Amino acid sequence: MQVTVEELAPVARFSLRVRDKGVAAVGKALGLTLPGRIGERADRGDLTALCLGPDEWVLTAPEDARDRIAADLAAIYARAPHSLTDISDREISLRIAGPAAATLLSIGCPRDLDRLEPGRGVRTLFDSATVVLWRDGPEAFRMDVWRSFVPHVRPLLEIGQEELAAGL
Repeated sequence: MQVTVEELAPVARFSLRVRDKGVAAVGKALGLTLPGRIGERADRGDLTALCLGPDEWVLTAPEDARDRIAADLAAIYARAPHSLTDISDREISLRIAGPAAATLLSIGCPRDLDRLEPGRGVRTLFDSATVVLWRDGPEAFRMDVWRSFVPHVRPLLEIGQEELAAGL
């Protein structure tokens, strides 16, 4: 098959908002430098920070790191005010991989996926659903979809897979 779609295991996922003055302190507490440009990501082991906006990041980590991350950032709140919201249960991640992964995603994503370099990610649309799309490799993507939109997004991907397999 030219492309596979699979649901990934759950992860701890946070929405982080912090203004310029607190960025360095929050990054230090997390053990990484928060990326400063939209679309850039930083990794420290299994912890990933993706910049979605000028003062907004999504953090992902193994589920067992959830309480530690929340505690580490709570400990610095007085000197680095920020908003950390646990959104772990809000989204499901799908892995889309294979030689035709970008072609499959193009059925619902208006972005030029050739310009999304491996190691980067963006907030975008898939059909009418807001998603976070990560490019993990030349032929590998990850899509974070709100749980309530998965029944809409998943069938579109399945139809696209069938069309690709049939050579349409």
